[in-house]
Amino acid sequence: MKDGAASPRPVIFTDLDGTLLDAESYAFDESRETLERVKSAGIPVVFCSSKTRAEQEYYRAALGVTDPFIVENGSAIFIPRDYFGFDFPFHHTRDQYAVIELGVSAKDIRSVLREIREQQRLPLAGFGDLDLPELCRITGLAPEAARRALQREYSETIVPSLSAEEFRRLENRLAEKGLRGVAGSRLYTITGQNGDKGRAVQRLGELFRREFGDIITVGVGDSQNDFPMLNAVERPYLVQKPGRRWAPADLPRVRKIAGVGPAGWKIAMAEILAGYTLPNP
Repeated sequence: MKDGAASPRPVIFTDLDGTLLDAESYAFDESRETLERVKSAGIPVVFCSSKTRAEQEYYRAALGVTDPFIVENGSAIFIPRDYFGFDFPFHHTRDQYAVIELGVSAKDIRSVLREIREQQRLPLAGFGDLDLPELCRITGLAPEAARRALQREYSETIVPSLSAEEFRRLENRLAEKGLRGVAGSRLYTITGQNGDKGRAVQRLGELFRREFGDIITVGVGDSQNDFPMLNAVERPYLVQKPGRRWAPADLPRVRKIAGVGPAGWKIAMAEILAGYTLPNP
């Protein structure tokens, strides 16, 4: 990759559920054509989601996306081998990726949740506690997709069935253990406190800037768990949730897009493409 752009090269950091993907069906039909235009312009598209590596690899293959990706709410960055033209620090290799880890292991998180459940008597049902039919019912996922969702490496997702007081108790105990919980479009995901979409975007953005030179970071999301990502980028976009409403947000720089999920994603990408001059051959 060489920096020859007449204008700063955009780097897109995008949420998946309710943003690039339909919030209910997880379909990408509506956003696919626009995504192809973004890819054809040589603009990197970085998935930045609560989804697992297995889930994101499925969508990367289906959509032909080959750029790095950020998993489980910023807990780890997966960078394809030889993607960047320079050496950089990372924690270890896994399959064809260099992995930068910011979070803690799912095993450690589940151990803490068991302890909290027993001591606080809270009804905490994590993905790991559910059988496949129940997980499919709660998430609306097909069985194969549900199996991919279960392959968590750095987080645990729970079904939010707690009262406000129970949530307060849970969050206090998580903080004591160095963990935190973030509400997504449907579920509640628990990660290490350093597993943060914003930190991951900043770390990966530094590598892109070293590769390309003059870049502009762009973020697109729909939910509270996207706010750290949106705060970390130069051009943040918030798309609408079903019902044509925006997640309540105190994000002064955010551009609110009047479009639900993929419809809003397409509008944001059209703005980025309109302002980008392709590199010289």
